Amino acid sequence: MGTFNLKTDASNKVLHIELAGSFSQEDGLRSIAAYQDAIASMNTKEFNLHIDCKKLNVTAPEIVPLLEGCLAMLKKSEFKKVVLILDNNTILKMQLARLGRTVGLDNLQIVSNITA
Repeated sequence: MGTFNLKTDASNKVLHIELAGSFSQEDGLRSIAAYQDAIASMNTKEFNLHIDCKKLNVTAPEIVPLLEGCLAMLKKSEFKKVVLILDNNTILKMQLARLGRTVGLDNLQIVSNITA
């Protein structure tokens, strides 16, 4: 089961999201609804988005289209910068980087201690 936590830091203009576990279709849809509620009243063009993926598992093949849709949604939200924070998961890093390129999320930055 995947979990998510959203926190807005209005003074520093950052939306923090923490993702953990393995997301099912239902988990993904709940997180999307929470995200949309969180950004409804903010001017996302003035905010950075930081997503902590250190506890997130590699996405199952049947969930990849949902993840791709989420990244497309992030692009549409027009944050100043989207930062994904990873820890020691080369496969997840490659998966997220590839999907980010696929949807044209040009302001995506992946922060990781992985050098590959």
